Amino acid sequence: MKAILRTIVGILLVLSACTPDDGWDNLFNGKDLTGFIQLNGKAPFRVEEGMLIGQSVMGQPNSFLATERDFEDFILEFEAWCDPELNSGVQFRSESRPDYQNGRVHGYQCEMDPSDRAWSGGVYDEARRGWLVTLQGHGLGQAAYSRGGWNHYRVEAFSDTIRIWLNGVNTTHLLDNMTKKGFIAFQVHSIGRNSALEGKEIKWKNIRIMTQNIRANLMQGTVIPEVNRIPNTLSSDEIAKGWMLLFDGKTITGWRGAHKEAFPAKGWKVGNGEIAVMPSGGGEATNGGDIVTTNTFKAFELSVEFKITEGANSGIKYFVTEGEKQKGSAFGLEYQILDDVNHPDAKLFTKFEGSRRCAGLYDLIKPENIRINGIGQWNLAVIKVFPNNHVEHWLNGFKTLEYERGSEAFRELVQGSKYAAKEYNTNGRFGEATEGHILLQDHGDAVSFRSLKIKML
Repeated sequence: MKAILRTIVGILLVLSACTPDDGWDNLFNGKDLTGFIQLNGKAPFRVEEGMLIGQSVMGQPNSFLATERDFEDFILEFEAWCDPELNSGVQFRSESRPDYQNGRVHGYQCEMDPSDRAWSGGVYDEARRGWLVTLQGHGLGQAAYSRGGWNHYRVEAFSDTIRIWLNGVNTTHLLDNMTKKGFIAFQVHSIGRNSALEGKEIKWKNIRIMTQNIRANLMQGTVIPEVNRIPNTLSSDEIAKGWMLLFDGKTITGWRGAHKEAFPAKGWKVGNGEIAVMPSGGGEATNGGDIVTTNTFKAFELSVEFKITEGANSGIKYFVTEGEKQKGSAFGLEYQILDDVNHPDAKLFTKFEGSRRCAGLYDLIKPENIRINGIGQWNLAVIKVFPNNHVEHWLNGFKTLEYERGSEAFRELVQGSKYAAKEYNTNGRFGEATEGHILLQDHGDAVSFRSLKIKML
């Protein structure tokens, strides 16, 4: 029997050896680190029993073992094991340039997240925009990761599309065009000075890549809904779900000045796919003034990307009625946009401490889970107003607050804020209009907006 088995195995090996090239190349030879360079941190990498192994070390920033070669369109597969107490990931289409944060690695990262949050298989934009794809609400994807075991990943990057499978479950379907080409890198995450995490390991094996005939080899079948981060566009999935663009990236169609019939002649600039407030010394609505949508909205989900400059102040207001006449900004519930580090408003409040910080409900509710990207980076603000008047603010994939518009608790907040003043209630209770305009605020600081989208709820 053993002789028969050996014969069968021998035949299979011969057939395997005679099989035509299937298009896959080994990205890692399983013997040494040929073809890789280490970037940023100094956490050690080694090769052992055909595995690439990284080891955490105190006092170092994120460490990356990067391919010397750049890749554009590809299918990447690998198996990974991560100590349950660590966090890691694999970079792709990533860069390290002297002119960008002194060579800091930045770009797309396929996430390895053994924590209870379970966002493995999502996409994190390292050192740029933060989370692009989380697994919130994707229970099947969150359950796909084997904590403490080996996990199989498949990353497909072709044109503007990025798709990821984790242990056979589709976890990411991202549309994005910020970077089309870059290296692949294996990460050992920083542990600061936490000695309890020093020496723990991340392992990778069976790392292979396909760079030719990509489309013919893409995974087939149903995939999860798209996350579209291509500026000022709607994907087919978004269109099917009823999303509409409020800004086409080129014109001011659909916008006018607050309390005006036309768009401001100064103070705002449209170009490079952005609509931007021009700096004018930080004054509130003293240059071009606020701008509002020509349409009004009731229950909706609003998505806006914004980019701040150092010390900047602005805001996105909703349920703006223009029912009052006043100096300064038009009235409305405000999603605060602020440089919390450098603008004094972050420390100001009427009664509720922290209520003027970025992603808060201005002067009413302090935000939590603030994950703002750096100066000059794009951030994603989302405002959800449900038909039952439940409202949520989100920033870069994290919910920062929620409240019930028009509830007694909300009215108590109003009475403790600057909006308790009579001037803010000339058209009924503050913030309780049935419908209203969306407003972008001119607070005299340079702030840019793009990808303004809305759908009715």
